[in-house]
Amino acid sequence: MMIQKTSVGKPGKENNMENTVVKINDLVKRYNDLIALDHLDLEIKEGEIFGLLGPNGSGKTTAINCLLSLLEYEKGNIEIFGKKMTPVSYDIKKQIGVIMQEVAVFNELTVYENIDYFCGLYIRDKEERKRCVDNAVEFVGLEDFVKFFPPKLSGGLRRRLNIACGIAHEPKLIILDEPTVAVDPQSRNKILEGIKELNRKGATVIYTSHYMEEVEQICSRIAIIDKGRNIAEGTSEELKKIIKNTETIIVMMYELPQEVRTEIDSLPAVYKTDYDGEKLTVSCSGGKHNLFDVLKILQKYDAVSGEIYTQLPTLNDVFLEITGKELRDKE
Repeated sequence: MMIQKTSVGKPGKENNMENTVVKINDLVKRYNDLIALDHLDLEIKEGEIFGLLGPNGSGKTTAINCLLSLLEYEKGNIEIFGKKMTPVSYDIKKQIGVIMQEVAVFNELTVYENIDYFCGLYIRDKEERKRCVDNAVEFVGLEDFVKFFPPKLSGGLRRRLNIACGIAHEPKLIILDEPTVAVDPQSRNKILEGIKELNRKGATVIYTSHYMEEVEQICSRIAIIDKGRNIAEGTSEELKKIIKNTETIIVMMYELPQEVRTEIDSLPAVYKTDYDGEKLTVSCSGGKHNLFDVLKILQKYDAVSGEIYTQLPTLNDVFLEITGKELRDKE
């Protein structure tokens, strides 16, 4: 499925959007007979929070590892900040911050020592490094935990420590892979607000997650990849327009006369109805007054109903329609 690709960004970012931070062109990566990346194309502009979505096994992790030049690939080209990315592109790598799904810190070091260590990989000047570490501690809200060792921290605090270690050197490009997995709602909110703040301060962000509501909340543009290909790309609202379902009407009713269902089925915008004995679900494609039309039919037949409400499509609906609902193995 192909859609027109856009470069729509967040309000206030227009001046930055002309600059391409990441450009992946015709990327092919194989693992023996398995094609993990099948001529993948991606372009990420400066100032974006770019959502990278896909089912397990779609190629997201492989794409990130190739982007970071941690994997060799058979074909294609990767440019970051306008320069070709290679395993020895240290001038590029020092401008990238990576926060992977698995928390990667040293249990033998305190919170402060961990952040200082990772920051020291990029910044040698002690005064500058101290400034960056102190800023990172404050940014993730770990001021009260600087002397704690990671095993003594909650899952949410360890996630925030992981982020601090990845962004302490103040990178221009930040890659976050499932940063909110298995954390409480308060920690998730803190992490998401932190990502938006990093973006406001000028960082371009690549964000992967299986939590569609998070992606819809913070990402300015989204790509959905499957079987190693970029199959859909655009803003959240643009992606919603490419699927068949544009509105779902829910009617709670314990009896559904056949003539009522028949007439609702005949409405121009209705392409499917489902009834489980308690709830009538009306799926619509297009149409401007679908709820009014359904209500009009119910009133015509004096059909008794309870709660009636309408749902617009979500990013999760888009994801499932484009990639399918079958279970996938993990990458």
